[in-house]
Amino acid sequence: MAELALSASRERVRQLVERNRFKNAIMTVIIINAVTLGMSTSETLMASMGPILNSIDMLALTIFVVELLLKLYAYRLEFFKSAWNVFDLIVVVIGLIPTGGGLSALRGLRVIRTLRLLSVVPQMRAVVQALLDALPGMGAVIIMISIVFYVFGVMATLMYGEAFNEWFGTLGRSLYTLFQIMTLESWSMGIVRPVMERFPASWMFFVPFIIVTAFSVLNLFIGLLVNTMQSAVEEEQRDEIHELQALVKSETDVVDAHVLELHKELREELKALRREIADLRQAQGSGSAGM
Repeated sequence: MAELALSASRERVRQLVERNRFKNAIMTVIIINAVTLGMSTSETLMASMGPILNSIDMLALTIFVVELLLKLYAYRLEFFKSAWNVFDLIVVVIGLIPTGGGLSALRGLRVIRTLRLLSVVPQMRAVVQALLDALPGMGAVIIMISIVFYVFGVMATLMYGEAFNEWFGTLGRSLYTLFQIMTLESWSMGIVRPVMERFPASWMFFVPFIIVTAFSVLNLFIGLLVNTMQSAVEEEQRDEIHELQALVKSETDVVDAHVLELHKELREELKALRREIADLRQAQGSGSAGM
């Protein structure tokens, strides 16, 4: 009996933490906590509202701890099978780290709690999942661009290192300068044009590099993300279709069972009716013979 009561209690807690109202309440607490953490960076606000902001922060942390305890009670070891639950646990544990004494620099880690919005909002979870799914493809693109950077970096060091030591004096400086050029930050007036004053044909080196890295590679990244998100949406739609098919099948099975049962009942009633008719005919036949 005690085991059944415990199981029923866990089921009630599970239903509680899975309700949309509960999730929306947690999301509201996360947003309020994020706002108060931002307000705590202002010395003026801390001077006038410091105790209130600290109390709200502690209350939010307490709510997060209670939420995790409820989930651990409801799901037990299944709690750790979800990467999002583990992520929430890590974020809340970081918030529990004491910030006094030499650990005062860890106060800034409290804002990490805002990242819990990623696990609470389904749309954000889908985006993060798409990013994680795209990592293998991104890895291939990153390896490719690393090779391109290395080749162009060695070439830039050999060709322009002596004349422009600050930008291309070493391989490390060349790679950093090429990264700045790839981001298109002051690449023309800041770097390329001064180099072209000394080496007029240097545009033949920089323009292909920009085309290969800034445009082609960026489009590859965007294409990978779009393709991954589209695949995730299609997979989600397939799962929904399978669920609907399973639901329709189960409902159809129930209807078929009812029809079969009704058919059996009708057959039994017909048999009983036929027996009654046969008995009546027999009785009538016996009465006629007696006459």
